[in-house]
Amino acid sequence: MSEPNNNHVKYTIPELIIKKRNGQKLSKEEIECFVQSVVNGHVQESQIGAMLMAMYLKELDVEETTNLTRSMMVSGDMLRWPKDLRGKLVDKHSTGGVGDKISLVLAPALAACGMKVPMISGRGLGHTGGTLDKLEAIPGFIVCIDQTRMQEIIDSVGCCIVGQTKSLVPADKIFYATRDVTGTIDDTSLIAASIISKKAAEQVGALVLDVKCGKGSFNKTETAARKLASKMVDIGNGLGVKTVALITKMDSPIGNAIGNALEVAEAIECLHDNGPDDIMDLVYSLGAQVLHQSCKTLSTQEARHQMIDIISSGAALRKFRDMIIAQGVSKPIADSLCEPGADMFKILPKAQNVTAIICKKEGSVFEIDSLRCAEISGRLGAGRFKSSDSINYAVGLELCVHVGSKVKEGQTWLKIHHDAPLNKELIKNIDSILSVVPPDEVVINGSRIIDVVS
Repeated sequence: MSEPNNNHVKYTIPELIIKKRNGQKLSKEEIECFVQSVVNGHVQESQIGAMLMAMYLKELDVEETTNLTRSMMVSGDMLRWPKDLRGKLVDKHSTGGVGDKISLVLAPALAACGMKVPMISGRGLGHTGGTLDKLEAIPGFIVCIDQTRMQEIIDSVGCCIVGQTKSLVPADKIFYATRDVTGTIDDTSLIAASIISKKAAEQVGALVLDVKCGKGSFNKTETAARKLASKMVDIGNGLGVKTVALITKMDSPIGNAIGNALEVAEAIECLHDNGPDDIMDLVYSLGAQVLHQSCKTLSTQEARHQMIDIISSGAALRKFRDMIIAQGVSKPIADSLCEPGADMFKILPKAQNVTAIICKKEGSVFEIDSLRCAEISGRLGAGRFKSSDSINYAVGLELCVHVGSKVKEGQTWLKIHHDAPLNKELIKNIDSILSVVPPDEVVINGSRIIDVVS
């Protein structure tokens, strides 16, 4: 194996692996050497796996994680923006949830507030839905946009939601593929480096993170979410990106819709200022934090009011319309989709069948299991179990109740949008989603927001 070239010093890859395996701290130069060698193809797959396992077992500290993130960030191309956009470039990232269509509402709302939002998003895998998959349910929407066109859309519209290009943070693609098959996918430092390297490569000035915890998140506990949030905030700020994180609950699905076209329709209802309370609260809160980070003279409360006004005025909806036109949707389709009171499923994919599921007893809704909702939605065809799987944009679940709702026996609590006939096993699993307690028990459905980490 040839040794990698490095402007500072030469190291062999086995030496670096052994050093970390023994619990020693890697220097900035050593981490740079390893990352660049990986991208240049000078490191064997087994060595990448060995180093990631050493990092997993001996845990990177904040300085090492920051250096790893920086090295990944500069491993490929970085987005370049005109100087007059400095202070206006912002973004948001969610660690993944069920029914999470926040980006579809937040990006145009921030653009309507005068921000520039070059949002690079991902596809769904496992139980979490992908923002790109949802948007591709809109006929004609294009997610593969080069940087030149991206800059044109940011200049003219103020926001875009696109996929990651091959040249942006190539180190992350290599590391992620290896983490997926080596049991290192859930390491906090490696997750933080993966997320922040991509956002920092966008060259944004401010970033808000939605770090979820609970049944529908890979962070099952608040403690785990807080650890990840703190690390990402530290790294982001260390790289010069003003970063703040909200820790939010993910035990029950966000909003009422789970599934790609269903979630697009719900997001548009939110832009009409007619969305579920939990979605609107997350949009206002995340938007307020990133506006405050960008303009310190604006308090978070003032920023929240600005978000509320922007959505109620229809300005955010108009930005959404302009964004989808800029990304390939025809003007007549965009106009019809965003028309008040429109039947959006004349445009969006519509399932062949809708089956109602009824409550078996009276009471108060105590829990709606978000993980089970995602698993069943995936089995209907709305998600992927492996990256090569195709998606049925039309299918999914539509909740008719929320935590704290009073329900009666025989009342519809869920609608299943499906193409293929439902089998008995799936229907049996659906019954386990809903937990109902006696009607005299008080169930409080409070805010999803647990804390702000800055």
